[in-house]
Amino acid sequence: MNALQDVNLRIMPGEIHGLVGENGAGKSTLIKILSGAHHADSGELEIDGVPVSRPEPLHMLERGVAVIYQETMLAPHLSVAENLWLGRLPKTRLGLVDWRETRRRSSEILTRLGFALDPTACVADLSVAQRQMVEIAGALSRKARIVVLDEPSAVLGGTELERLFAIIRKLAAEGVSFIYVSHRLQEVFAICDRVTVLRDGKVVGAKATAELDSQTLINMMVGRRLADIYPRRQRRAGKSLLSVDGLNRKGVLSDIDIDVCEGEILGVCGLAGSGRSELLRALVGADPSECRNYMLRGKLFQATGPRAAIRNGLCLLPEDRKSEGCFLPQPVAFNLTVSGLEKIRKHGLLNMRQEEKIAGELVHRLNIKTPSSGTRIDQLSGGNQQKCLIARSLNAQSVVLLVDEPTRGVDVGAKHEIYQLLARLVDEERVAIIMVSSELPEILGLSDRIIVMRDGRLAGAFLREEATEEVLMAAALGMNEAERAA
Repeated sequence: MNALQDVNLRIMPGEIHGLVGENGAGKSTLIKILSGAHHADSGELEIDGVPVSRPEPLHMLERGVAVIYQETMLAPHLSVAENLWLGRLPKTRLGLVDWRETRRRSSEILTRLGFALDPTACVADLSVAQRQMVEIAGALSRKARIVVLDEPSAVLGGTELERLFAIIRKLAAEGVSFIYVSHRLQEVFAICDRVTVLRDGKVVGAKATAELDSQTLINMMVGRRLADIYPRRQRRAGKSLLSVDGLNRKGVLSDIDIDVCEGEILGVCGLAGSGRSELLRALVGADPSECRNYMLRGKLFQATGPRAAIRNGLCLLPEDRKSEGCFLPQPVAFNLTVSGLEKIRKHGLLNMRQEEKIAGELVHRLNIKTPSSGTRIDQLSGGNQQKCLIARSLNAQSVVLLVDEPTRGVDVGAKHEIYQLLARLVDEERVAIIMVSSELPEILGLSDRIIVMRDGRLAGAFLREEATEEVLMAAALGMNEAERAA
């Protein structure tokens, strides 16, 4: 089967063009062909009407095509200026590096983009958002006219993403074209002029975003309607499994009371920086905190660390699964069973046959799509990596799951599978889930109850029936009823 087949893509000057599709649809392959990393078996690639035969990465950069991936391709030990001009640093007449000219050119580009960055700053000291801005500046330093952004919101959020959108619009108005790859359809509608949909390596359609709605776009991506993308739930809460009174972490969390029962999903939302992820980390003991009363499974509990939490049936699925959740160099089997080594350990040695058996059962139970349990986990899609983390928690016999951004960087079809899986855990296995999400439709679609955080405090608590996106956002912004009505 071809990764791509008869794909046509046309990008106009100054256009912001969305590229969407499920994992495996061919987006990454197409991007690699555009960058020169891969060569197409047939067809033509043209820039300004001039054919480009068997392009190489440096050749495509020289022709004005730059790709900015999720994982930044910067040299962290070098300065911003050195990264911007790496391999082409300005020279003096004596052949030495002209550092004054390097800094001047860097400041010029950063100022043009509105970045308040010191050209001499070390990239290792920058935030993820700032590093991505350096990548964009680097593309412009090469006079890029087509910039491919691969899942920028995987590392950006809130105001950072809005700032990126403003920069994209500004550069598009100057004639720079963008190919915007994202699983988040609301972003596609917010920023893109047109969108091309790939499915199974073929173009399903290319239309102006003004002619589409979310349901139509989803239908094009997955080949079926997902009107009921969120599963129908039984919603039968039982006894309390986790209850916290007066949770505090100096400067981060203040006097938080929450509880969650078996068979229940408690949604947690709020703006970036509101303390959502910090709440989950404090509950599991990943960060130090203080608490007046912490009850877990009906017993007093001290959150001394993740290991103690796992032993007591509490497990965190972190927001950044690549750096904090998955053991990327290791195979699927290791990632699934590492939470319950006592099941496969005897006399200090691991029983590899037993590991394979347990891993195989979990792969089948959660429908994890992998060639085998021996496949490295970094070879799986984001959705299947997330299912591996859920499987790991089940192997540890967890009864309370703290899930941070369960579908970040996951395509629409895989989201549907994860939603079904979480619902099954809650309704059939009576697990309790506390779920943080920055996507309000996800919060509303899955949660039984919802709490809103603002500045490290609880800003509101709602039953699902009384919550709307407007109500939740108003609470997150600290608006009262009069302000909402106005």
